[in-house]
Amino acid sequence: MDEKHLFASRLKAALTAAGYEPRPSVLEREFNLRYWGAPITFQAVRRWLRGDSIPSQDKLQVLAGWLGVEPQVLRYGEQASRGLGSMQTTWVIAVGGEEDEVLRIYRGLPEEQRKILRQVILTFARANGLRRSDSDRS
Repeated sequence: MDEKHLFASRLKAALTAAGYEPRPSVLEREFNLRYWGAPITFQAVRRWLRGDSIPSQDKLQVLAGWLGVEPQVLRYGEQASRGLGSMQTTWVIAVGGEEDEVLRIYRGLPEEQRKILRQVILTFARANGLRRSDSDRS
């Protein structure tokens, strides 16, 4: 099996272990609720599940965080995790005050309102010259 098919197998197993059906429609919906970049398409997640492609690193980070697995394990398998040893670290971004309040409210909104709010935020970002990285667009 090639690297892309092995990734697809790990992704399906992680989805199942997290209590989700390994179907493109489920993956598309749940991923887009958690990802701040451009929404991913049904066809893109279908390619991930079929072993036709592997997501970019930023998308892999979101998948791993959502599914409760280490990104390197999702991408490369258990052997990669064992090889890291003491180099393995977790990145934590402190959120407090207003940001925490806004995130809690956002997470409580219905899916359709979260998508609208996301578009509003991206519009403000573009109007203020803030650009998403090129990896957010793939």
